[in-house]
Amino acid sequence: MPEHPAVPNFNDYLKMVNNPDGSVTRPVTLPSTAPSPDHTTDIPVLSKDITINPDKNIWVRVFLPREARDSTPPAAGAARKLPLIVYFHGGGFVICSAATTIFHDLCALMAAEIGAVVVSVEYRLAPEHRLPAAYEDGVEALKWIKSSGEAWVSEYADVSRCFLMGSSAGGNLAYFAGIHMADSVADLEPLKIRGLILHHPFFGGIHRSGSEVRLENDGVMPLCSTDLMWELALPEGVDRDHEYSNPMAKNASEHCSKIGRVGWKFLVAGCEGDLLHDRQVEFVDMLKGNGIEVEAVFVRGDCHVIELYDSSKAKALFGRVKNFMA
Repeated sequence: MPEHPAVPNFNDYLKMVNNPDGSVTRPVTLPSTAPSPDHTTDIPVLSKDITINPDKNIWVRVFLPREARDSTPPAAGAARKLPLIVYFHGGGFVICSAATTIFHDLCALMAAEIGAVVVSVEYRLAPEHRLPAAYEDGVEALKWIKSSGEAWVSEYADVSRCFLMGSSAGGNLAYFAGIHMADSVADLEPLKIRGLILHHPFFGGIHRSGSEVRLENDGVMPLCSTDLMWELALPEGVDRDHEYSNPMAKNASEHCSKIGRVGWKFLVAGCEGDLLHDRQVEFVDMLKGNGIEVEAVFVRGDCHVIELYDSSKAKALFGRVKNFMA
């Protein structure tokens, strides 16, 4: 197979403009999709936006299968309610939104295929808000779900069957939001996190992995793009071996001890055609080595977050997710 052609500097590719105050201007507007809350339409999944924190512009998009909405009366009792998936979008912590079309479509398909209420979280982006800001926003969203009384969640979701899920940077976010809450899970009750689903999670490190070297000029996500994203997202003055980027290098046993105490299980999904592949395999090995229950699915070929662009592959992923959640 021929190598991918060389890719220009990723900052040129995104045409982001660095501002003197440390922020960036993002002139490239990615396609976005508005929510569809009108239950009189014939779409299979309804969605609506709810503001959590207007000062920080944290909000959620809730996805509800129309079949659940049309039940009269709403399903009563935890046994008849749908599981809850709290989802975090990707974008290297610097771009994209819960309204970005590829993530909206993925969440809508997920809600329909799995039969779940999906809460997709809009979190603050770097470099204006460097990590751990996104993790803090994820925790704030979980606390909001616990106490909001939002009808689509309280009436149709079994919050005692909650799973955290994220794609790419969102997978990283799901992991660290979980770590942030692991010592205080009682504060979330009746919401109970049962496990984490990390879809092509975004990790890094100083020393290049084999897949990073092999796929340096990948046409979907070249190595220069991940370097730039970490440069913009990590706290100032640290390198890519910081725990936020490389949880395998620092505090691994401490994190796994927290996970072990709460008994969460993991599903990690990836592919060999992703330059992050070797990092993800190392992450799985770290969890397994510390006694954490992990199901790992790495398919041959493909590319980073292929399920965002191929609905058949997304449906295959959701089949595994549904079995994992059972």
